[in-house]
Amino acid sequence: MKRYNLLIVLLLLIFNVTTAQKKKSPAADFSSLKETKAKIEKTVPAVIGHLQAIATKEGDNNILTNGKAALGKEYGILESEWRLYRGNMNNCILNNSSKKAKKCMEYHTQYLRNTLINYKNYITYLTKKNGYLGVEGDTKIDFNPGEITTKLSEAYFNGGDAANRMKGNQKKEFLGQTMAEEIQLKPYAEVAQ
Repeated sequence: MKRYNLLIVLLLLIFNVTTAQKKKSPAADFSSLKETKAKIEKTVPAVIGHLQAIATKEGDNNILTNGKAALGKEYGILESEWRLYRGNMNNCILNNSSKKAKKCMEYHTQYLRNTLINYKNYITYLTKKNGYLGVEGDTKIDFNPGEITTKLSEAYFNGGDAANRMKGNQKKEFLGQTMAEEIQLKPYAEVAQ
């Protein structure tokens, strides 16, 4: 009889240890926000380099000038949505029960995903081989909206779980790191140089 009790205790201990390792509370990892910021910002010089190649090939600097202006407009839309997304996700976590927060976060993630897809389609059109006046070869850009939003969603769901174990100001400070200046997109004029 004692052997069975020992076995049950060992199994419960193993279960508790593995469960605790999965949750890793309360340090949710928001590094995917920094990764996303970097990926978005890296698209700008790649597209501008492509536009420069087209302008040089065609001997028309207006292509570069107009292309940069149009890219700036698209980047501005994404910059605005990026700021809204992070604020909305924090509000979902802070102001809702866990069930409502999940629905709220899924909604805002889908909206960001759509914005990222629109941006990707735009930059892909500008940089593909047969696109805007095309040049030889495609410009490869590491930018996958589905992958990006999956990582962001996981980060926020883990952050929401961690925040639910915190109290008032601690929760706000924890989620406040997602609004830090280092995660904001740089202004287009700065990235486009």
